[in-house]
Amino acid sequence: MKSIYVLASFVLALSIACLGQAEPRSVAAPYLSISDAAAAPLSVDDAVAASLESNPEIRAAVRRMSLARLKTATARSLDDPMLMMRDWDTPLRRPWDLNQAQLMVSMQQTFPSRQKRDQRARLAEDDAGVAANDLETLRQEVSVEVRKTCADLMRNADEVRLQARQSSLLKEALAAALAEYTTGKAPQADILRAQMALTRLNEQIIELEEERDNTRAQLNALMGRPPDEAIEIAGSYALPTALPSIEDLERTAIEHRPELAALRVQVAKSRDEEKLTRLATKPDFTVGLGYMLMPAGSSSRNAYMAELSMNLPWLNRARHDGEAKQADAATDVSQAELDARAATVFLEIRQAQIKVLAAEKRIKLYRDTLMPQAEASFKASTAAYQNNRAEFMSLIDAQNLLLDIQTAYYKASAATDEGMAQLERAIGAPIANTTNRNTER
Repeated sequence: MKSIYVLASFVLALSIACLGQAEPRSVAAPYLSISDAAAAPLSVDDAVAASLESNPEIRAAVRRMSLARLKTATARSLDDPMLMMRDWDTPLRRPWDLNQAQLMVSMQQTFPSRQKRDQRARLAEDDAGVAANDLETLRQEVSVEVRKTCADLMRNADEVRLQARQSSLLKEALAAALAEYTTGKAPQADILRAQMALTRLNEQIIELEEERDNTRAQLNALMGRPPDEAIEIAGSYALPTALPSIEDLERTAIEHRPELAALRVQVAKSRDEEKLTRLATKPDFTVGLGYMLMPAGSSSRNAYMAELSMNLPWLNRARHDGEAKQADAATDVSQAELDARAATVFLEIRQAQIKVLAAEKRIKLYRDTLMPQAEASFKASTAAYQNNRAEFMSLIDAQNLLLDIQTAYYKASAATDEGMAQLERAIGAPIANTTNRNTER
């Protein structure tokens, strides 16, 4: 009988020792799950680099940018020259007798003004700038999604290990309770409660493994890999040490946020289109030069032809004035979109800042207040149960409370990573000297 109490006390003491280890590891070791230890570990930075290189959407954006840059080389080009062959003054009674006809072969070329060609080149450069900013926007979006997914994988692995350890301890406690039940020292209800708690833990492990597989598939897709490829994330959460002021963050966003840069380029493009529209009131000149074969019997059978023509845009002024007004309106629209997007970016910055600060507060609350209280409550429940002053259910409740707080601590740590990623995405640039990877958590 005494050995049974010794066994139960040993199991409960082991539970206290294991559950008291609330701080996750800070070494750069892979967060291996209980069901997949064969996957090669990958750091967060490596995952981001792989996604920037192999993400299918980024590759497509790179090709779009290359296409836009190629168009700048042809923006100043002239239109294709025109070759003309003309036969006239052929007698209807002898249509086959070309000796009686006048034959002419000529070449024509239209020359727009140099200002128009330069303005077209500026428009092509604007399109290339928009494509480059779109590419940078996509790069930042993919980078943020990768970092958030990696944080979810690390948090998931922490929770899986915590649940698996809890399951192992419950199995040992259940064995000890069964031993006491056979001697009449513990009621059958304690056995049922322990079994129910163990079943719930197993269910939670299944849910976590499902979440892990979905997150892996998402990360593989971001990295351009097959969705079923095994992958594990090495390292630890990135903890922020300081955040710039909201004014500094907004200034950084104005300078570096690619969407704002793209809209500024769009405003410039609208103004260039406006200038090109007004240049349409200037005429274009067409030059032609041809060789003429005169009918037989003419004093000179060989002759040439030269011509100069021009369009008359001022005779169509209503149309050009209307196009100029449309260009002015398009510029106003682009400016309004820039202002609206800037307001949205400032809101994103504030929301990401709030998320990071709230996550920091939760980490401190769990680590410094709730976790010590839950551990003390669990120890007190253990001592009371060993001395027959509390029911087994009280011990299970205290154990579940400690488990919930530890899980919430991991979620807050992951939320810090996600918040920092969103904040850097909101400002369009890294926050220098605010994160420290592989630090004690």
